Amino acid sequence: MRYRYPRIPESEVTPRALFESRRRFLRHGAALGMAAALPGLAWSPSASAWRDGLQASLAADLPSVSLANGEPLTSLRDITTYNNFYEFGTGKRDPETFAHRLVTDPWSLTIEGEVDKAGTFALEDVLKHQDLEERIYRLRCVEAWSKVVPWIGFPLAALLKRHEPTSRARYVVFESIHDPDNLRGQRRSIIEWPYREALRIDEAMHPLTLLAVGLYGEVLPNQSGAPIRLVVPWKYGFKSIKSIVRIALVEERPTPSWVAQNPAEYGFYANVNPQVDHPRWSQARERRIGESGRRQTLMFNGYGEQVASLYAGMDLSEHY
Repeated sequence: MRYRYPRIPESEVTPRALFESRRRFLRHGAALGMAAALPGLAWSPSASAWRDGLQASLAADLPSVSLANGEPLTSLRDITTYNNFYEFGTGKRDPETFAHRLVTDPWSLTIEGEVDKAGTFALEDVLKHQDLEERIYRLRCVEAWSKVVPWIGFPLAALLKRHEPTSRARYVVFESIHDPDNLRGQRRSIIEWPYREALRIDEAMHPLTLLAVGLYGEVLPNQSGAPIRLVVPWKYGFKSIKSIVRIALVEERPTPSWVAQNPAEYGFYANVNPQVDHPRWSQARERRIGESGRRQTLMFNGYGEQVASLYAGMDLSEHY
């Protein structure tokens, strides 16, 4: 099935002031000043060549899709200063504080396992293919809180299809960077590093499953998972793995990092489900960043119409 989403002007996705600011910076060749101009954005000092190249590709107006039912965007500052990214530490502000230590240039992506075209590829080469045209996706996402983010990226399916999965490919495994010399959180035994996540192949091929390379019209800041991360908007945030270096297609179901660490609290599927409580708290209500109080949690984070068929016949209280 092909999903057709309504087109919306970019000016409705990116606030006007930021939109105009972005064009101004690009016009004057001052993309390097964005980190200083917007507090909370942290890129690696060594990433200028890579970042400027991708930023140039984002200069053109991008086609947009809106999937957040008209909800207002979460502010750029809230998105980039309140994060879970345990590679930098367990505090919500740790990613903003320490993300400058993440080295994103050069960056390569290994694709292996049950594919006919395996290999390790420079990220520039991964992104330059026309079938991976960037788009702005306005999506509602849930971590320990919820937010509405204008991600810039492309469906994961486009990348997987190009590498030709075999008939034995049933799951997709993702692995984050492992660099304890620079990533202070990896010097602690929070989980077994490097961080790993996984999806069933049909989940991975769904058009809402994205690989994001930017947000708010800019290249991803380090604390948001630069230079490339997964976005699975109907699942809890720990499924949307950041700073990916490896994608493997496998036949047997793998064990993601948090499932291995605490299977009673973290299930393989991690679908947003207000009817299934976390062992230590209710998941019936959620907090939106920047708002006081809580709101009702929506089944599949409000994307049930698009994704519920993936789980037909499954007991979602068992397969949590």
